[in-house]
Amino acid sequence: MGARKRNRANDLKEARKELSFAKLNNCQTSPRKMRLIADMIRGMNVEKAMHVLKTSPKHAARDMRKLLLSAVANWEEKNENLRMEESNLFVQKVFVDSARALKRLQTAPQGRAHRILKRSNHVTLYIGSRSMEMTEIEDNNEKNKE
Repeated sequence: MGARKRNRANDLKEARKELSFAKLNNCQTSPRKMRLIADMIRGMNVEKAMHVLKTSPKHAARDMRKLLLSAVANWEEKNENLRMEESNLFVQKVFVDSARALKRLQTAPQGRAHRILKRSNHVTLYIGSRSMEMTEIEDNNEKNKE
């Protein structure tokens, strides 16, 4: 392995140490509905995202909230000496990919049948901690908006 490649690999390892993730496979919700929830919480602080998911009436929000709790637990396991409140965690990335689709038949008039696809998805959620500089910039931006 060359020096550049080794340096790049070490940089990626260091960057991954600050990230924690959780993955949910074969969730029985269509990917389109889950992406609405993912777009809603992407980039939010973890506490705010928890509140938004808890108060959301959508069924997919329940699964996303469980996944977020799992990612936070993984982060706490990795960083035993840090507290979640002090480290300013936020939802960094959320991926929603389609999974298997169950093919079903539904009866239709005049002896026909319609095909129904019951879709499912895979969700991957990454959380990381923001640096204090980024937090101060965002706080200033929010104050300017008000």
